[in-house]
Amino acid sequence: MNEPITHQVAMITGANKGIGRAIAEQLARLGMTVLIGARDPRRGEEAAAALRAAGYDAHAVPLDVTDPPTVQEAARWIEERFGHLDVLVNNAGITGSGQVAPEDAHDQVPSTVDLVMVRAVFETNVFGVIAVTNAMLPLLRRSPAPRIVNVGSHAGSLTLTSDPNGPFTALLPSAAYTPSKTALNALTVQYANELRNDGILVNAAAPGYVDTDSNDHTGHLTPAQGAAVVVRLATLGADGPTAGFFSEEGPLPW
Repeated sequence: MNEPITHQVAMITGANKGIGRAIAEQLARLGMTVLIGARDPRRGEEAAAALRAAGYDAHAVPLDVTDPPTVQEAARWIEERFGHLDVLVNNAGITGSGQVAPEDAHDQVPSTVDLVMVRAVFETNVFGVIAVTNAMLPLLRRSPAPRIVNVGSHAGSLTLTSDPNGPFTALLPSAAYTPSKTALNALTVQYANELRNDGILVNAAAPGYVDTDSNDHTGHLTPAQGAAVVVRLATLGADGPTAGFFSEEGPLPW
């Protein structure tokens, strides 16, 4: 039997660790049922079990955003179990460094980048978001207050990264991760424009420099701190913004 429509259900991709897990925990703390999307079913179940042990309602959902059958199966399972979805957080993402072509792990400089890396990063960070969002949209349309949050990065801001005196001047130019997050911002706006009249609010969030596996735990923010802006956008009221790009401090330039 499906849950009552008044009970909120949130799906978070890449939620077995790091920022995704912190998002799940904070949404669960607000009383939502959280669905832990994870490529590795064992790690997903471990994360869900830990949240259940803390008194929250959590379920693991095997989901690889680059594998269409698992995306469709996840949507089918949510349909069967809950009948609707209130929040979708597209959190799963890769940097490319050390994950594809290890011999070129830190080389995303445009003039020498390995296209295998670029394609893999876009497959997860951009195309995966489209695949998951489109699969979940029929379920989101059944919610009285559907919200979509795409987890981006300050590095996706063309304004910030093009400033020669700005905070990103120390970073090497990137043809993979950084452009993928810029593309995600553009995608966020296009979904927001399409879904605006349906009451589906779509925004992008930049968690900041968070201590996670992706940066070898060099970030200065905790996953919980990085999750805060995502949770705020996932729980916006009907008069909340859409087609926006936000950090915890407020709106960010495109």
